[in-house]
Amino acid sequence: MTDSSPGHRIIDISIPVSAATPPWPGDTPFSCLWTWDMATGSTVNVSTIGGSPHVGTHADTPLHVTQDGAASESLPLDAFRGPALVLEIESGMRELATEDLDARLDAAGLRDARIERLLLRTNCSIATGAFPDAWPVLTTDCARTLVARGLRLLGVDAPSVDERESRTLDVHHALLDHGACVLENLDLRAASAGVYELDALPLSVVGLDAAPVRAILLG
Repeated sequence: MTDSSPGHRIIDISIPVSAATPPWPGDTPFSCLWTWDMATGSTVNVSTIGGSPHVGTHADTPLHVTQDGAASESLPLDAFRGPALVLEIESGMRELATEDLDARLDAAGLRDARIERLLLRTNCSIATGAFPDAWPVLTTDCARTLVARGLRLLGVDAPSVDERESRTLDVHHALLDHGACVLENLDLRAASAGVYELDALPLSVVGLDAAPVRAILLG
């Protein structure tokens, strides 16, 4: 976390990616090898990396959940920049329904605000170094309601916007099928509830079902 300008600070909400970063169970972990190595006589160090784009902080694409969905190069960059509301959800909750969300927005004085970017802090994150067993999620109806109200991006510190055991990925579909974007594996431990400026541009890669992201908050 570093100062960006007087009165502002940068909060890095990205998960550092290394061989120790927990992948989704069964997914390909991150790896780093060396094509050229100065320790063995090469004139330069040049590395090569591998692993799933879902390791660490990333943006899911429609292709992730739909066979003919749009891939990583089609992610709309403007959805990943702009005002974002960080909302804390108790880790013991299973689901957050529309009425629960509205009550929290009322309490924050934001009931009538247009929320285009919502980041959920569940404290169920791989930032601790372990993959969580479970985490809170929005109900499908709540996700659909938010999109109807103008939501463009849902971000979570958890590994997924859906429950770990979900096979239908209803929340993914409620968002991605209707033009909203998804950010997963954020690290929101240093971000208290409130409104920030989000900058979380996906890497410019082609043809993938997810794109790595370096995400920051200005606040």
